Amino acid sequence: MTPEIIFAFVVAASAGLMRGFAGVGSGMLMAPFFVHTFGPVQTIGMIILIEIVATALLLPSVHKEIQWRTIGLMGLAAAAAMPVGSWLLVTLETPSLQFGVSLLVAASALLLMTGWRYEGAKRPLATFGVGAVSGLLMALTSLGNPPVMLYLLSSRDSAATNRANFTGYFAITLATLILLMSFKGLLTWEAARLAGMMIPVFLMTTWIGSKLFRQSSEQMYRRVALGILFLAGLYGMIR
Repeated sequence: MTPEIIFAFVVAASAGLMRGFAGVGSGMLMAPFFVHTFGPVQTIGMIILIEIVATALLLPSVHKEIQWRTIGLMGLAAAAAMPVGSWLLVTLETPSLQFGVSLLVAASALLLMTGWRYEGAKRPLATFGVGAVSGLLMALTSLGNPPVMLYLLSSRDSAATNRANFTGYFAITLATLILLMSFKGLLTWEAARLAGMMIPVFLMTTWIGSKLFRQSSEQMYRRVALGILFLAGLYGMIR
């Protein structure tokens, strides 16, 4: 139990609380701290394994609220686009691309904070496009979740529906990422060991966050979710 491991437990506990309450944002919280302690490759493997366990446990309680027609199409598009993003990673200048995407995310979060909502329906073409962009960015810059957050949070759906949709989307994309990383040999036993250490505390605080969500209001949920989105944009610009 080194100081670094103890600090990692604190970060995992905070991320679990965020995941349980908002249904999103935990990976974005863990990544910048874990990467300095465990390295980039181990960090990605750890986060994916931690998140897939939490998703599997959350899914049964929210699956009836997930808009599977929308989320399934979006997840399929993201899964199809991830290999393209991996290929583009070696051909594009990702720092400038990431800065531009992050700036757009932060600005969009500020727009949604004003109370603006999209009144139209989630059309298949738009849903597929958002999923494809998310998959590309996930493989290219690791900022794959913000486009989906923007798309879902801009609608008139309830907090419970949005939180459930995030969980359903992560179930599809995390499973795809595990397959891709396993195929490329990027999931290591060391990442699994470290993830196994973090999972109990992450799940405990995820449960606490879920309890807090049930006691919160729609307005509070949007404030937290949009705050996460805005911070994700800032993180992408300065890292």
